[in-house]
Amino acid sequence: MPLFWRIFLLNAVVFVIATALLLGPVTVSTPVLFTEAAILTVGLVAMLVANALLLRIGLAPLQRLARAMTTADLLRPGARPAVGGHGEVAELITTFNTMLDRLEAERATSTARVLTAQESERHRIAQELHDEVGQTLTAVLLDLKHVADQASDPVREQLRQVQETTRAGLDEIRRIARRLRPGVLEELGLTSALKSLAGEFGGPSLSVRHRVAPDLPPLSENAELVLYRVAQESLTNTVRHAGAAHVTLTLERSPDAVELRVCDDGRGIGGAPEGAGIQGMRERALLIGADLALGPARGGGTEGGGTEVRLTVPTRP
Repeated sequence: MPLFWRIFLLNAVVFVIATALLLGPVTVSTPVLFTEAAILTVGLVAMLVANALLLRIGLAPLQRLARAMTTADLLRPGARPAVGGHGEVAELITTFNTMLDRLEAERATSTARVLTAQESERHRIAQELHDEVGQTLTAVLLDLKHVADQASDPVREQLRQVQETTRAGLDEIRRIARRLRPGVLEELGLTSALKSLAGEFGGPSLSVRHRVAPDLPPLSENAELVLYRVAQESLTNTVRHAGAAHVTLTLERSPDAVELRVCDDGRGIGGAPEGAGIQGMRERALLIGADLALGPARGGGTEGGGTEVRLTVPTRP
């Protein structure tokens, strides 16, 4: 039955009962007697309560749908309101669920195109940094060495300092190129790439430990790239925002998945909104059907409890 007619009939029942009471043994005197006023008041309250209960039962599915609309997040797919009610209400909920399915599919497709284009652009920029800027700075270093060998002692010392500055700039360019294009991932595989990544972020102020299981199942190229990028972004966030002293990077297997965990002992996320880095990790996880979770680190940390990033990549279809 359509929603309009159900609400109309609910109210019609209430008015019919009220009319039957007035036409029945219930009478109203002038002036109104106390017992008559009490009977009318009780009858009115009973009709209002009955009407409210019937409407709440009839409109409850719409309230659930409204909550689902306000909490829907395409970066956390899968949650759907249960189809309830009758007629237009059930049809509306079904249509909303279908719309979410279509939006999530379209977002996954567009995200895949964007991430593919992003990786291609990173590859191009890294190649240009290595082949053009890197080679130019290498030539500058050789020229500086040649000039320094022929210069007087005071000038030679200054040229040595310029050489060191140039060499430091060349090392920084190479480091940026490695982050843009993980050549070690392509050449040596995921295990070596994660170990190299842990060593790259480790330093005097941050201890990075890694535990990579030796018996990992074969993964697709996209899955390995997503695991590497999520680990890279997690370590970057730790260095920039967490104020942590220790980080543990773990990659393990389970019967039907591979799980990456990056745990630090920093100040934690707290109530801070998710930035572009975390949203990018979620989009990458959706690309391969993985599940990304962020929360307090198990085992505790400093005052904020630390942060744990957990990426679960299914290995079975």
